Amino acid sequence: METTAKDHLRTARADARALRDAARDAARHARAAGNAEVQKLIEDVEDLIRHLGATVDPDTARLRARVADAVTDTRRALAEGATQVRRHAGEALAASDTYVHAQPWQAIGAAAVAGLVVGFLVRR
Repeated sequence: METTAKDHLRTARADARALRDAARDAARHARAAGNAEVQKLIEDVEDLIRHLGATVDPDTARLRARVADAVTDTRRALAEGATQVRRHAGEALAASDTYVHAQPWQAIGAAAVAGLVVGFLVRR
């Protein structure tokens, strides 16, 4: 059976969708793994702060307040960082999707070269 340009274009679009979905899944898994570890650390620090309770010593109270502020700042920074990463990933995926639709033959060529490289590396 002879493949046509439409078949190649259809395959390139399907490959682009699969790549986009795989990138989203990988980012989601990496974010979840990293967030879980940081969340556990934050929970441990908050637990430590609760166990300290109200102290009479002014130095300990100041230190407790500083640590509580640092935990709050860390939570805020993590939320902002996650939002920024999500936005940048979305922009990159949109740009790659636009590129594949605008220049399907270059995308097919790049996919073919990538396939050859992967095949060569796997064979070794």
